Amino acid sequence: MSILRMIYLALAIWGAVHPMALIYRWSVANGGFDTAGMFAAWNANYASSALAWDLTIAAIALTVWILSETYVRRNWLALIAIPATFGIGLSCGLPLYLFLRTRPVS
Repeated sequence: MSILRMIYLALAIWGAVHPMALIYRWSVANGGFDTAGMFAAWNANYASSALAWDLTIAAIALTVWILSETYVRRNWLALIAIPATFGIGLSCGLPLYLFLRTRPVS
């Protein structure tokens, strides 16, 4: 495995673990996971709302890119980056997709 692929994989793992740890800490501090509370926190002020929309738009752009490249390259495994993006976050989905995209072509 190339150094670049190892970096992408490390970033995907970090992008999954770190945000999930913070969400867990938020859940503990707020008496359990609460979807409505999470959305309220994302819209608590203009700065957090801007960041939430920025990440949402980037996640949609990544999804369009994944779908279009999968159609051309027939790299079906790369589609797992879409649920990773929306289920975990862009910080996991993007490096995961880059890791899957840069695998050697057979």
